[in-house]
Amino acid sequence: MHRILRLTLALLIASSLCAKHHKSGELKPIFDGKTLEGWTQKNGTATYVVKDGAILGTTKEGSPNSFLCSNKLYGNFELQFEVKLINNELNSGVQIRSQTKPLNDKEKKRGDKFGRVNGPQVEIEATKGNGAESGYIYGEACGGWMTPKDKLKPHKHFKNGEWNKYRVLAEGARIRTWVNGKQVSDLVDEEKLKSHPKGFIGLQVHGIRKGSGPYSVAWRNLKAREIHSK
Repeated sequence: MHRILRLTLALLIASSLCAKHHKSGELKPIFDGKTLEGWTQKNGTATYVVKDGAILGTTKEGSPNSFLCSNKLYGNFELQFEVKLINNELNSGVQIRSQTKPLNDKEKKRGDKFGRVNGPQVEIEATKGNGAESGYIYGEACGGWMTPKDKLKPHKHFKNGEWNKYRVLAEGARIRTWVNGKQVSDLVDEEKLKSHPKGFIGLQVHGIRKGSGPYSVAWRNLKAREIHSK
């Protein structure tokens, strides 16, 4: 009888612990839908405003790539968000595990507050012709494409003029991505990812050539959960 009671108690405790672990691992909003609280612009002069429950980023002629970055840093995590390219001419992306390089003398002299944003970037690109490279991993200011060239296969999962749902799962040296429920990338690379084990999430507004734009991109329903090692 006592043995049965002890077993029942152990099962109840285990169930409670599992429930707590599940609760702590739920996706939580990282954008409140009303303000940019918790985010800081680190590069460029593109504008970021909240409009209709979304973050709207708009290019500014003469500006380099701009990034609105989360103040919180993430290592192993799941990220979900929706994105819409208001103008298909604009290339964009979302930084993950990213950092800023130390300021050089030129940057300090002109009054920059942050160094160059660098790290893995989840590509956002309109579908044209044979498709797009949306969802593949690019190394922003750190060597170009992280996704191997033979795996950069254009696809048509990204829907122009519509909200597109992205899912990103970053665990150690493995980054997986999905676009509108279709898996795009499964990158495993110890060498390329070891220098970026943890960092901020950043919303990119790409620089544009002189005489073009303005172009805009919008994000909404940004949610994340941290993944803790067992």
